[in-house]
Amino acid sequence: MSSDTQSFQGSLLANVLSDDAFFPTPPKTMAEAGLSESFVESLVCKHLLQLGTSSGRNLASHIALPFGTLEPLFATMRTHQLLVHAGSAPFNDYYYTLTDKGRQQAPIYARACAYIGPAPVPLIDYVTSVDAQAISAEAVRRDKFESAFRDISVSMELFEKLGPAVNSGAGMFLYGAPGNGKSTLAKKITMCFGQSIWIPHAVIDDGQLIKVFDASYHLPIKSSDSGIVKSRESDTRWTRVRRPTVVVGGELTMDNLEIRHDPRSNISEAPLQMKSNCGCLLIDDFGRQRIAPAELLNRWIVPLENRCDFLTLSTGKKIHVPFEQLIIFSTNLEPAELVDEAFLRRIPYKIEIGDPDEAEFTHLFELAAAAQGIEFRADAIDHLLARHYRPVRRAMRRCHPRDLLRQICAYCTYRDLPAEMRPEYFDRVASSYFAMVLAKK
Repeated sequence: MSSDTQSFQGSLLANVLSDDAFFPTPPKTMAEAGLSESFVESLVCKHLLQLGTSSGRNLASHIALPFGTLEPLFATMRTHQLLVHAGSAPFNDYYYTLTDKGRQQAPIYARACAYIGPAPVPLIDYVTSVDAQAISAEAVRRDKFESAFRDISVSMELFEKLGPAVNSGAGMFLYGAPGNGKSTLAKKITMCFGQSIWIPHAVIDDGQLIKVFDASYHLPIKSSDSGIVKSRESDTRWTRVRRPTVVVGGELTMDNLEIRHDPRSNISEAPLQMKSNCGCLLIDDFGRQRIAPAELLNRWIVPLENRCDFLTLSTGKKIHVPFEQLIIFSTNLEPAELVDEAFLRRIPYKIEIGDPDEAEFTHLFELAAAAQGIEFRADAIDHLLARHYRPVRRAMRRCHPRDLLRQICAYCTYRDLPAEMRPEYFDRVASSYFAMVLAKK
């Protein structure tokens, strides 16, 4: 590693520690970016192969490096006859296009690695960012907890159990019947912490590129939403996203927990626990995966203990990455039925999510009605409970108010009627909603 790179990383860490926050500043040189000229040259060639002709500033935008950092490289590539000026561009810039030699070289670069997105950041910079933004470094106070849960119904008993469990950062089991909001709770827990983090589009180590940003889990935040941050210029290889809540269910396999390498494109994909760093990883419906629970949990015993994970690159090299997320196992089964005592010690919080009582169930209808823009009617809920719950001893689930009111809205829209909480509407939608849920006694 060059002295310039070490100096940059040292100043980056100092900035993180002094400001108690992470902010990626634009690199002024290739050394500060932690990238070799040959790697960035390959990105330029691949972009021009796709674009045909582009201005220098447009290329810089695509590659996510400052124009001033790339200008010396453009000059070098012209000297090596890989690209030429195709005309003048605004703001003391030029349009560039590949030469014949460049068009021959670009496919070679593409075969070596097909990636043409924003330039990656060194793995060590990613590690620094996670350490600075980890939720384990941020204690949650009761007022933040109440604010995060203000729009859902949570009993005081459950509230008092969740708070310390979240602050421990040790992970937890949420168990109980389906439909009682275990997934919703996991997403709300993530909101207890700072609302946004910085993540790179990709990281690089030992010449191997790993994609981190995933639109399925990472929601970008516009700079105008970031307060004081909008007045500072950031390194565009990083993007500001809401703290991620990664939810996986029965489709989870062991491959999802390792770096997945595509030999054709020579691009690797980060595992789920890496994508959920600084957020929450919810293993939903735990115990229903195609892999044995013990096998899945054994994979995480060491990371849960040490807060770090070891992953293997396609070259066989082991890399060290932070394991800094709140892991929540959501299951309909008793935790003791799934795992042994040794693992349960590492997940010290086991919290049951029970069914609501009638008072909470009615309150849930109030919240759902407000969300749907429907006037709440207590007499309609009394009718629903008296006719469709108490006689058949049907369990009340927290998802029922939302689902039933959505069906009423769909019915009223179809019949061109105003959406209302009317007893006859509940009779109509309940007959179809519960038809296949509970067998007749």
